[in-house]
Amino acid sequence: MIVVIQRVEHASVSINQNLHSTIGSGLLVLLGIAHHDMEEDADWILAKLSALRIFADDQGKMNLSVLDHAGEVLIVSQFTLLANASKGNRPSFTAAAKPEIAIPLYEYCVQKLQITLGDKLKTGVFGADMKVSLLNDGPVTIILNSKDRQ
Repeated sequence: MIVVIQRVEHASVSINQNLHSTIGSGLLVLLGIAHHDMEEDADWILAKLSALRIFADDQGKMNLSVLDHAGEVLIVSQFTLLANASKGNRPSFTAAAKPEIAIPLYEYCVQKLQITLGDKLKTGVFGADMKVSLLNDGPVTIILNSKDRQ
């Protein structure tokens, strides 16, 4: 499982030119699920995501988590994070999970985050053609891979 976490001032997802979800200050999370991922991978990613201290404290140091900051989270599925472009010019997506694996894991992630964040969690729509807008704050962008835990 790979996530790209961006600290944002605001972010939104539109589908078919209709606004679907929007957040203020918080995190935009792009989630890529591999065919070999399991709930254990999601649990590790979600624990890191909730605890990452990437928001400024009173002294301007990155010392607060999204929970401490009372920020919102927008999570969007993105299979292209699993792209392999090492050969040729057309990326291969064979590492990305098929929908029968990816949808339940995406929903698992959403449910677990919902417990932690409540109404501060917003989502995209799995498999939809989405337009994602954001204002990156910092910029701060963190990439986590559940298979590369160090």
